[in-house]
Amino acid sequence: MKNVQNASKRVAMIGHKFIPSRDGGVEVVVSNLAPHLAGIGYDVTCYNRTNKQFKKLRKNGSLMREYRGVHLVWTPTVDRRGLAAMTSSVFATVMASFSRFDLVHFHTEGPCILCWLPKLFGKKVVVTVHGLDHMRQKWGKFASWYIMQGEKAAVRHASSIIVLSKGVRTYFREKYGRETVLIPNGIDPAEIKPACEITKQFGLVSREYILFLGRLVPEKGIHYLIKAYQMLRTDKKLVIVGATSDTDDYVRQLYAMAGNSSSIIFTGFQEGLVAEELYSNAYLYVLPSDLEGMPLTLLEAMNYGCCCVTSDIGECADVMDGCGFTFPRGDVEILRETLQDLCDHPEKAEAHRSEARKVVSSKYTWQDITAQTDELYSKLLDS
Repeated sequence: MKNVQNASKRVAMIGHKFIPSRDGGVEVVVSNLAPHLAGIGYDVTCYNRTNKQFKKLRKNGSLMREYRGVHLVWTPTVDRRGLAAMTSSVFATVMASFSRFDLVHFHTEGPCILCWLPKLFGKKVVVTVHGLDHMRQKWGKFASWYIMQGEKAAVRHASSIIVLSKGVRTYFREKYGRETVLIPNGIDPAEIKPACEITKQFGLVSREYILFLGRLVPEKGIHYLIKAYQMLRTDKKLVIVGATSDTDDYVRQLYAMAGNSSSIIFTGFQEGLVAEELYSNAYLYVLPSDLEGMPLTLLEAMNYGCCCVTSDIGECADVMDGCGFTFPRGDVEILRETLQDLCDHPEKAEAHRSEARKVVSSKYTWQDITAQTDELYSKLLDS
């Protein structure tokens, strides 16, 4: 049921690539949060990039102008590495500033470099920091500098900053003296799927593989996982699901590490039923990250009842809330020991599957996250 009080509140969202999409964590968040806000009465517009996906959809005659009650505006974009995010967000910010919005919601730090502009036109500005992007290894010096300028602009000009973890909240408090609002990501309840498509396509059998699913970028620590796996005594396969994110050199490194092993399977990017089956039938899900904001793939894995193993960074440990296993960040030997123990003792893995689903269903529903966002919006718009 729509909230009539929100019917005249117009919100723009900027910073994602495009929706609907599972291309990255930001895209998953916006693809869910925006429709949920529209469902309670907000008039929401999302600014999508005119990238390769746009050209493909337009050519096929399937370009969307609305998604689950959300208006979609496709912004001009220089679709080249290092320029796509910057150019699309600049155009989107200018367009939103001169449009009749009450609030502009930026996602990620880089696009915030012009967040003063909609504020200049009397709009409230909200920024969600999905992670400290300037620390990501894939960016060069200029990109890291640009993202940092976006972060500083958000600190100076945003009406409110949303963070996804306690660690990032502490970062903003200690570095800038800026208070933030902690609103985690959400997820819808999952239906466990039998192994059908993944058996046909990749020869995978339920509970006979260890899974990584995410972007193939250095900070995810996939190289740690491959090294640890190669020292395991197990018949289980290692399945690496994901695609490059302007990180072709790193992906080539991962393939070189795997060599010609038939036990290490790279599936490329997967979504829909295949992704659901991969989560549903994994023996373990492993996320050995050096850096995270709030990992949606970890939430999804827990939602499908995976026994999860992650690095001990707070952003992962806080999400699991004791229902999984951690190892010291970057420590390949202890990761190997943890995986070996779980492979040798399946009862341990089984015991953590139901606990993971309970944690997700009690703390991370989109209904709760939407309600918290609505509360924040309402305070700002009524002030």
